[in-house]
Amino acid sequence: MRKNPYEKYLTKEDRLQHAVMYYLNAKYPQAFAIHVANEGRRSPFERYKFKYLGGVSGIPDILVFYKNAFKCGLALELKVGYNKPTPNQRKCLKTLENANWEALWVNNYDDAVKIIDNYFKNI
Repeated sequence: MRKNPYEKYLTKEDRLQHAVMYYLNAKYPQAFAIHVANEGRRSPFERYKFKYLGGVSGIPDILVFYKNAFKCGLALELKVGYNKPTPNQRKCLKTLENANWEALWVNNYDDAVKIIDNYFKNI
């Protein structure tokens, strides 16, 4: 099998997000889970259009639109190593938490899997 030439551009965080999404889709196929494409650099026009269309900076990386017994959905902000959420990301997590979402940030795959499994344990 040939390697994809774009793989060299993937970051550690990209690989973590891919692994978490793969786990979610494999273990909980009934859940509608998406990666929010909110990262990356934008031209001045793209930044304008993003905001014009209602884009919000800081939305968590993964949103799971699946209600459990206690929460409306699951939002995960994924970071690698010692990285922490930005102030905008913290604000979005708090806003989602106030709207009865499980909204957390994690720095590794194992913690993400534990959070996901705990969330789906309460269905």
